[in-house]
Amino acid sequence: MQVILKENIRNVGKLGEVVNVKPGFARNFLIPQGKAMQATANNMKVFEARRAELEKVSAEKLQAAKARGEQLSALSITISSSAGEGGKLFGSIGTRDVAEHISSKGVAIDKHEVRMPTGAIRQIGEYDVVLHLHNDVEVKVKVNVVAE
Repeated sequence: MQVILKENIRNVGKLGEVVNVKPGFARNFLIPQGKAMQATANNMKVFEARRAELEKVSAEKLQAAKARGEQLSALSITISSSAGEGGKLFGSIGTRDVAEHISSKGVAIDKHEVRMPTGAIRQIGEYDVVLHLHNDVEVKVKVNVVAE
C-alpha cells in the first residue's frame, strides 16, 4: 500500500515521501495516528497545499526536543530500592520508575520515551538509560541504583 508520510518516521521514510508499506501497518498505525495518508491523486494535491505547514510543525517539534535534550543531558538520577545479598533487587526498576524520577527533577518525561537496552534493572549499580525524545534526538542519562 502506498502512503504519503506526514512526518519523519525511522526506518520508513521522511516527510512528504511516498512509500510502500504493508497494508496492516498503514491501516492500523500510520493513518489512525495521523502520521500518513493514502497516496491518491487528490491526497497528493492536499498534501502539497499543506507541506509548508507540516514542515514548520516538524521543525518546531525538533527544536522542542533539542531543548529538552539539553536539560536532560547533564542529569543523573539516583533510585533507592530494597535489595538482598549480592546486590540483587527485590523486584525491578522499569521505564515507569525511571520516568517518574526524571519527572520529579523538573523535566516531564513519558515512560514510552525511556529506552532500556538491557531490559529492566535488577541489580544495584550504575546504568546508562537512553531517552528517545524525537527521531533525531536521543539523550543518555546515568541511573544509579542503590540499596535502601
